[in-house]
Amino acid sequence: MGIGRGRRRWREPAGRGPPVLHPSLPLLSTALSSGGVRPFHLHLVSDSTGETLDVIAKAALAQFEQLETQRHFWPLVRSEGHLERVMREVEAHPGLVLHTLVARRLRDRLEESCQRIGVPALAVLDPIVFAVARLVGQAARPRPGGRHVMDAAYFQRIDAINYTLAHDDGQGPEGWDEADFVLVGVSRSSKTPTSIYLANRGYKVANTPLVPGRPPDPRLDELRRPRIVGLTMAPERLVQIRRARLASTGAPVRHDYVDPECVAREVAEARRHFLERGWPVIDVSRRSIEETAAAILTLAERP
Repeated sequence: MGIGRGRRRWREPAGRGPPVLHPSLPLLSTALSSGGVRPFHLHLVSDSTGETLDVIAKAALAQFEQLETQRHFWPLVRSEGHLERVMREVEAHPGLVLHTLVARRLRDRLEESCQRIGVPALAVLDPIVFAVARLVGQAARPRPGGRHVMDAAYFQRIDAINYTLAHDDGQGPEGWDEADFVLVGVSRSSKTPTSIYLANRGYKVANTPLVPGRPPDPRLDELRRPRIVGLTMAPERLVQIRRARLASTGAPVRHDYVDPECVAREVAEARRHFLERGWPVIDVSRRSIEETAAAILTLAERP
């Protein structure tokens, strides 16, 4: 299938913002409500890595329960030939098309093709870009992959990731003072994944474990630059995570590592250490890694 031109071409009304949804949306929504489309196909079309689309799509889909979704991911679409291949799949599996295409030529071709085959298309960044342009009085300069320029921020992020990997699980204490954050907590309290997530945001993060019956590493008390944050978790939740971890690795089970009473004492001891040193504490029992990281960054804004 080539990309044909539709009879009608969507044009932005004079003096108004870009369309939020393709006008063919009612056609698909009628089919969905009548059970005509199963599962719900979601096509993510990007001229870059597609990270932005992926995050937006996940956030949107999280608002719906029991929605069977088939996601089709199309990154680095920068030629008409590539777009033709994508549209063949869209026609074979019709659904909602979300895109962040910047080049006007490709955008027009995609929207015309969606119009012709009767599927909705949404340029997810258009409402934001248009609103910013209106407020600042400056026209946007479209740049495919604009988020991924290899600038100073990019190399800062790479440096942060390298630092964080080298200072995981108590390693490299002599370099802790270079960190933005040092995370402290008992085993399996999400120190490492939270550290790596923050590193991908450009923050240098070290983490070190608390061992039952021992005080925190005394070098922590000498740090001046980093914000030290204690991570804690409800004992019953911690036991679940530890048991699951041991089962997945086949490691031998230590009684004190998963015994509810021992774990409760371990968590209480850790909280006592945090309180004595005045370190802020975040309970990660029901938080995602992203939510924990957001809470840490909120703490960093406080004096």
